[in-house]
Amino acid sequence: MSAIKRQSAFTRQEVEDFLFEEAALLDEWRLDEWYTLFEPGATYEVPTTDRPNAVPDRSQYYVWDDYELLAARVKRLKSKHAHAENPHSRTRRLITNVRVGEPSGEGIPVRAAFLIYKIRDGNVDSFVGRYEHVLASGDGGLRFRKRRAVLDLEVLRPGGRLSFIL
Repeated sequence: MSAIKRQSAFTRQEVEDFLFEEAALLDEWRLDEWYTLFEPGATYEVPTTDRPNAVPDRSQYYVWDDYELLAARVKRLKSKHAHAENPHSRTRRLITNVRVGEPSGEGIPVRAAFLIYKIRDGNVDSFVGRYEHVLASGDGGLRFRKRRAVLDLEVLRPGGRLSFIL
């Protein structure tokens, strides 16, 4: 991702607006609307903290959902069967340092830094990391082709859970 001006279908501001809207949907627990931001065939990935660059099909991941598993995750999180998120945690997401790469046949690469505060049971947990997304343009604007959240934490604190969506 270079600082050189490039010709792109979407500006950094448009990509930021997309990421900010996504953050609001998650913070407001509007998961069905959030799921519509993915194109069919998309993936949602969260690698483990000890091997953030590992290949998903050759290593353990905290989350490696295809489009169908992501739909099941959303359904489960909204149900009473998601005990770790019933009632759901409050979150506040801060997205910054958004960088838009050169579009290719795979889509539009986007990197950003995040800080997510998760409030639950009197505890405030902080999750810091970076997003490594691939976006696609389609009807109605941008969609996720790949949504990847890489944690910068060395470990999750005891009792810290990834029961919510990074």
